[in-house]
Amino acid sequence: MVTAGRTDAGVHALMQVAHFDTTKARAEHHWVLGANRHLPGDIALHWARGVADEFHARFSAVARCYRYGIRESRTRPVLQRKRCAWVTARLDLDAMREGAKYLEGEQDFSAFRAAGCQARSPTRTLSRIELWRDSGMLFVEVEANAFLQHMVRNMVGSLILVGRGRKQPAWMGEVLAGRDRRRAGPAAPPQGLTLVGIAYPERFGLPGQKPLLSSEFTQD
Repeated sequence: MVTAGRTDAGVHALMQVAHFDTTKARAEHHWVLGANRHLPGDIALHWARGVADEFHARFSAVARCYRYGIRESRTRPVLQRKRCAWVTARLDLDAMREGAKYLEGEQDFSAFRAAGCQARSPTRTLSRIELWRDSGMLFVEVEANAFLQHMVRNMVGSLILVGRGRKQPAWMGEVLAGRDRRRAGPAAPPQGLTLVGIAYPERFGLPGQKPLLSSEFTQD
């Protein structure tokens, strides 16, 4: 079985796509029902679809979207503790948005890749990065053609330094240009990160294919 991408331990996924080869002939809903009987309680198969031989869950994807949640509160989160990072003071959202602009476009993201990353090239195209607040949470949402290992967590960790006033927004551009992981901030904790969308060409006819996330929350 091949999946669209890997996630670190502690990272969540609202959507994941996998493909496998089989000689068995079954109705699509039977694949769903049968698989869910054997999956653990924290994983559920939503749909199954026969695809052309050219389809590949990982290499056919044209975009991926991640969302990172940060709880801003003097007291530690309880019910959300496994789904967010925690900061004790309100972050400067405007400064973080300004710093995030330096990350957009096709760039060398060596400064935000893990030391053990095995990707052949550090170049990725980050098509969108949005930040907003909702219900006591600050969200960072990023969309790109692909991501390097720990790339999102490392970018968010650096943006948090900007939000705390420890670094100026332009520092994000300097770190990116320096291509040195040691100059960036620490990685944000894994539990705040969620894979929320994967897009494929329409010719494959996969369910739920639509433009990746645009925030449906009120931004302030």
